[in-house]
Amino acid sequence: MTATAQPKPRKRTAMEVLRSIRQPKVAVTLGLGFASGLPFLLTQNTLGYWLRDEGTSLKVIGFISWVGLAYVLKPFWAPVVDRVDVPLLGRLGRRRGWMLLSQVVIAAALVAMAVVGPSGGLTAIGAFALVAAFASATQDIVIDAWRIEAASDPGEMGLLSSAAQLGYRVAILVADAAVIAGAAHFGWPASYVAMAVLMSIGVAASLFAVEPARADAVMHGKAPLWTPRGFFDAVVGPFLDFFGTHKGLGLLMLAAIAFYRLPDFLMGPMYNPYYHDLGFTKDAVAVVRAATGLPGAFLGIAISGLCAVRFGLFPTLILGSAMQGLGTAAFAILGVAHDPATFTAVMALDNFAQAFAGVALVAYMSSLTGLGYTATQYALLSSTYAVLGKFLKGFSGQVVDALTPAHGIIGAYQLAWIGTGLTAIPPMLLFLLLAHLQGRRDAARGQTQTEA
Repeated sequence: MTATAQPKPRKRTAMEVLRSIRQPKVAVTLGLGFASGLPFLLTQNTLGYWLRDEGTSLKVIGFISWVGLAYVLKPFWAPVVDRVDVPLLGRLGRRRGWMLLSQVVIAAALVAMAVVGPSGGLTAIGAFALVAAFASATQDIVIDAWRIEAASDPGEMGLLSSAAQLGYRVAILVADAAVIAGAAHFGWPASYVAMAVLMSIGVAASLFAVEPARADAVMHGKAPLWTPRGFFDAVVGPFLDFFGTHKGLGLLMLAAIAFYRLPDFLMGPMYNPYYHDLGFTKDAVAVVRAATGLPGAFLGIAISGLCAVRFGLFPTLILGSAMQGLGTAAFAILGVAHDPATFTAVMALDNFAQAFAGVALVAYMSSLTGLGYTATQYALLSSTYAVLGKFLKGFSGQVVDALTPAHGIIGAYQLAWIGTGLTAIPPMLLFLLLAHLQGRRDAARGQTQTEA
């Protein structure tokens, strides 16, 4: 018997997707993306600049960057975010309640970091940075889940992902260039307090957000978390669903995702110490970052989205990986020519590459999640891409220190940048293999359906 062909849902045209930019939830997603990106550098790279200013060693700066491992541990408490309402704030909705709680904790922790400072002891400021990082990771869990559930179709999911990435990139620029410029004129504590105030953008976005209803029917059919069945489904269910859907390719997907952002992560704690040791002033760093950050993010996000639509996700992911490697290795050039023009060119390339690759990876990971497990599955995927890099980057200071006796401090930095850039090769090969295998699997499925 010939199977009855099911009509495919009509794809929205590019103009229809673009017209949806006027929707309020796009502006909300932009604000939530900003809130998501703001604390990220403040607890890691920017904090490293502050510590280096106070004479802290590169080794210690590298180790303190391990507070970022909070982002890796997200899957352990993501099931709670998926299934449990926040007391009092839960009346706003599960997603909105968790957003507001995490944003308030982030702001309080940033103020505490400003009050304590490095002079209050590295343990104290590190502890408050850890609190901010855990709250920020929680915020990421719920914002990612809200973004995926709020989208009405794949086209809108891509639009909201791009809006979130744009807001994130603007926040990264603010938490980098603006904080450094503020530190040069008003001091580090005042700059961190200002960042805490800017978290109000995220609070406003959370209040204006509409609680997504698309996953309600699925969630209402699940047993409560505190029952054995509900606990098993919340903790184990996301993994069973993921591997049940993707089978053996699931492991390859996780491996490719894990290696994808290594060029961005590995030398992350060394960016600002590098500028410091090259002799760049805070104002010079802030001006170059401001001049290249936002344009680079705009171009990277826009072109990545166009490439994904025109050529598909896999070619876009592979191109993004190659550009990440080139952008990271290019920082070695500054050891030879650290004039403003070269610095601007290198920063522009890096900003473009990171934005391009970021959109491609977010879109890919979002496409792999299933309703009912959105927060936990995306937390698993996003922590997978962070776990290896965030662990290894803690040794970045030791690597530079170890290379310094033979090559000098600047030569050590250069070798480290080039070596980090080469880590873009493994994910390129993995995504090439994944594209080939997934293409064969889809072709086999299509043939089976035709024969049926």
